[in-house]
Amino acid sequence: MSPIAWIIVIVSGVMVLGAILVLPRLKKQSAFEAIELEELPPDLAKRLPVSLHPVIDPAICIGSGSCVAACPEGKIISLHQGHAHLVHPEACIGHGACARECPVNAITLVFGTAARGVDIPHVSPSFETNVKGISIAGELGGMGLIRNAVAQGVQAVNHIARKGKAGDKVLDLVIVGAGPAGLAGALVAKQRGLNFAIIDQETTIGGTIGHYPRKKLVMTGPFDLPGWGRIKKREISKEELMAIWTEAIEKNALEVRLDERLEGLTRVGESIVVKTTKGTLEARHVLLAIGRRGTPRTLGITGEDQPKVAYSLREPDLWQDARVLVVGGGDSALEAAMSLADVPGTRVTLSYRGENLFRAKPKNIEHFWKRVQDGTIDVRLRTEPVEIRPDSVVLRHNDGHDTIIDNDQVFVFAGGVLPTALLASAGIAMERRFGTR
Repeated sequence: MSPIAWIIVIVSGVMVLGAILVLPRLKKQSAFEAIELEELPPDLAKRLPVSLHPVIDPAICIGSGSCVAACPEGKIISLHQGHAHLVHPEACIGHGACARECPVNAITLVFGTAARGVDIPHVSPSFETNVKGISIAGELGGMGLIRNAVAQGVQAVNHIARKGKAGDKVLDLVIVGAGPAGLAGALVAKQRGLNFAIIDQETTIGGTIGHYPRKKLVMTGPFDLPGWGRIKKREISKEELMAIWTEAIEKNALEVRLDERLEGLTRVGESIVVKTTKGTLEARHVLLAIGRRGTPRTLGITGEDQPKVAYSLREPDLWQDARVLVVGGGDSALEAAMSLADVPGTRVTLSYRGENLFRAKPKNIEHFWKRVQDGTIDVRLRTEPVEIRPDSVVLRHNDGHDTIIDNDQVFVFAGGVLPTALLASAGIAMERRFGTR
């Protein structure tokens, strides 16, 4: 037999062997995809992403599944008919791991969708806005991941420090917000010898993280925290992360001015006058690291001004044996309800105006319904409170009839009001993104 004939025989054998090994796996994958198609939520078209999220180009996607495996939030992306699909867009928080792992660059990270735009401040590569001296870092700029917020805070303050010191009459920098971006920026400012102040409207540090329920796991990724060291964990509990922030503050002798809310920014000559609830500060630069949560959104109903109404949950144990109503259908509401249900004797009811809980992460929804099934949480879908009384709450159903439930405490998780008016009054330009990079 000639050498060419031998080559043909060998190649043919390899192809046959490949078919024997691969075809059963392809059939198994097709069966899996068929099951997955049946399990896709019927209201998928209504599920819009909150902010930064991936868009998958089906013309480029080869269905490798690397994006599915890379997502740290669970099954946000799934494979169907040989292509990746975003099946839980409302749960995506813009890690970007899927885009980094895609072998053919079929994934692009974008802000907003064609149906719903997202307002993002216009900033330069150094994070400075169109108003000279005012910079923005972190979640307010659309980047919600802690690692990204820290990196932006560090880069923004390093850029400010390179411009030199302001002198003795004014501060070099005022940082607004003591969350990841603000604290990281403050640590850099300390290292660079800047004369600065850091303020926050909350009574504790940590920003949005400080409002998380106890033991909540937070996605971080590995990152370096100036003045403290490298945080190697990809997932860390709220308590561990808050302890790291506290240790970094103490180690670097930072003074954080808590319970001081920003009320206005005015440019005067080469300086910026920062008006707060406790006075005024004058600085050459301002870093806004206030997040997108802003001020909690209220319900606007009778009785909401009572002391028993709160917009965050920090110590569930305080409500032992209480009758508690949680309002909302997102992750914060579900996590709060489950934390309260863990407290012996606490009777928890959750009210949400929607027909289902698709706004939350799949894992939270799964765990929440287990609590409902075991009787530790009473869920009232298609309802919303219309009146809060001293010892009860009136819930109105979608069909118009009312139900009165006994109540000692109400927690409202209706999102936050973006500081749009504050930014506009300072002259900061905003861009509305409709699915753009």
